[in-house]
Amino acid sequence: MSQHQLVSPEQRSNEPQRYYDPQAIARYYRSRPWVVIWRCLRIVWGFASFVFSIKLDQWRNRTEQNKLKRATQLRELLTNLGPTFIKVGQALSTRPDLIRQDFLDELIKLQDQLPPFDNAIALSIIEQELGRSIQKLFSQISPRPVAAASLGQVYRAKLHTGEEVAVKVQRPNLRPILTLDLYLMRWAASWIAPWLPLNLGHDLTLIVDEFGTKLFEEINYLNEGRNAERFALNFQDDPTVKVPAIYWRYSSIRVLTLEWIDGFKLTDTERIEALGLDTASLIKTGVTSGLRQLLEHGFFHADPHPGNLFALPDGRMGYIDFGMMDQLDQDTKETIVSCVVDLINQDYQSLAQAFVKLGFLAPNTDIQPIIPALEAVLGQAIGESVGDFNFKTITDQFSELMYDYPFRVPAKFSLIIRSLVTQEGLALTLDPNFKIVEVSYPYVAQRLLTGETPQMRRRLIEVLFKDGKFQWERLENMIAIARSDQNFDLLPTAQLGLQYLLSEEGQFLRRELLLALTEDDQLHGAEIQSLWNLVKDDLPPERLFNVALNALSTISSDGIGAILPKAPAVTTK
Repeated sequence: MSQHQLVSPEQRSNEPQRYYDPQAIARYYRSRPWVVIWRCLRIVWGFASFVFSIKLDQWRNRTEQNKLKRATQLRELLTNLGPTFIKVGQALSTRPDLIRQDFLDELIKLQDQLPPFDNAIALSIIEQELGRSIQKLFSQISPRPVAAASLGQVYRAKLHTGEEVAVKVQRPNLRPILTLDLYLMRWAASWIAPWLPLNLGHDLTLIVDEFGTKLFEEINYLNEGRNAERFALNFQDDPTVKVPAIYWRYSSIRVLTLEWIDGFKLTDTERIEALGLDTASLIKTGVTSGLRQLLEHGFFHADPHPGNLFALPDGRMGYIDFGMMDQLDQDTKETIVSCVVDLINQDYQSLAQAFVKLGFLAPNTDIQPIIPALEAVLGQAIGESVGDFNFKTITDQFSELMYDYPFRVPAKFSLIIRSLVTQEGLALTLDPNFKIVEVSYPYVAQRLLTGETPQMRRRLIEVLFKDGKFQWERLENMIAIARSDQNFDLLPTAQLGLQYLLSEEGQFLRRELLLALTEDDQLHGAEIQSLWNLVKDDLPPERLFNVALNALSTISSDGIGAILPKAPAVTTK
């Protein structure tokens, strides 16, 4: 190979790609007990010293005087304990409703203000991984890192072709540090689990394993680059989301080069106001893009703290750091959509059944005694208005049920909950009065009403029919809530609805609607009039006529012939 050639990413690292293997890690550390004991002592001593300092302030009545000092002490403790504990601090830094402000201000620094490692070591890693000198790789590079995070640090550089890039370099010796902490976490989980109620301790080690798997994926920068490109493809039609391009010729397992993004953290409210950006719009973009990841694409960013989300001067949301991602299957996405609707409709029977399907309850669980408890706890959490809903309230109330009923948290949902809680915490930082349902429920309603898959259309039918009766009020509420989003256009939805109604697949719905119109031996004209009053401004007669024509034009002549004979049979039933 000549010195002017760049080697392929797969050939650049002397360290082979490895995956999280808890059994192999356990075998390694069982033969090295002194390493484990020393790490345990360091962790216990660090937290014991911190707790003792807090208590000492209380005994001396100096809590208020020393609160900033203790906040700094906690940040330094987590930093000194390494990347695993830094990630815990990062998660807590997004929860202003859980952490008091003085501690929060310090924990926020863990997002991108960590101490960098030695500059010479970082540049040496770049040269070793990419197979060329810094001068031949870049026309210029920042003399010091512009940001330092838990797993690496970032330099601003310029390629010889003129593009500005961010060069992300992994911290040295990460794997031994992470494997030891994961071994201790798994050991602690297995020791604690028998002392907890069966449902609470059931998946503790699985949750640690899920975290370990994702952490090992995160320290493979080639995997992160692939995740970024997949994420960008999912949002290619969304002008509000920006994902940096990956420069594969300048990337390897421990070095990632990507497009430089000129933005600022979403928590920088002063700059947001100075640029005239709308905070509410940014929050909506963040929450909606998060919901699209979970419920539309099923491929979601599991670490959306403020250090990984940027506001761009043009109002777009920039995502970075795609190391920790996860995937949901289609059935899980659709069940979650149904859960949100069931929760808002206070249909606790359907909600309990969905919990069984998602794995929060065992398949053989008798849900009947649980339904009143769900109604008591979740009904109180939601309050009189759906706007009172937030994840903090729900988790506080739901924790009581975990001890009394056989609920458990499936390992695959630990990252989902972390992502949702982090996003809500970020939104609360920007707007303390933020209510996630005000953004999320219109999106969920739109997803159901558009019904782009057969499965989603079946979910809509399940929501609209209860105990064999059509729920007129639910349909009206769903349309009203969907229309609260000014970007929602009812016309295409109406056309899709008519196409489905006239299709062979819609045979069941046609029959049930005809029965619903005449159920209880009365024509439900009042409900129809109420619905029409709701949509008539969006669907004036001439537009509605065009919608009907368009819907009919998509149905083949055979399809219409198949539809028409079935109607008399329904009316004479």
